[in-house]
Amino acid sequence: MSVREFEDAVNEAIDRIPEELARQMATMANVAVVVEDEYLPRPGDDPGLELLGLYEGIPLTERGSWWDAGSLPDRISLFRGPILRACSSREEVVHEIKVTVVHEVAHYFGIDDVRLHELGWG
Repeated sequence: MSVREFEDAVNEAIDRIPEELARQMATMANVAVVVEDEYLPRPGDDPGLELLGLYEGIPLTERGSWWDAGSLPDRISLFRGPILRACSSREEVVHEIKVTVVHEVAHYFGIDDVRLHELGWG
């Protein structure tokens, strides 16, 4: 799948997220969703770690009066290589992107991995 096709699949997946979450996402300010080829492990990461997505920022639940809305945007990265390796069809790619976007947006709202697994988005 080309980069362009993958980006189209990202847009398609975002269009398919649950309505309630889509409404909440519409209010997300200062959040960038980007496509990266691969996750580059950081010091201390498991060497075999292959992330499909990553939220980087300050979750809404942790922001206090000190937080500046004009700061750098929060970032949701989708990693094209790992997603493509995990899927065997375009339909699976779109589904995995949708699950990954929902998962990472949930982190933006302060929902942790334990709760995401309970909700079926882990």
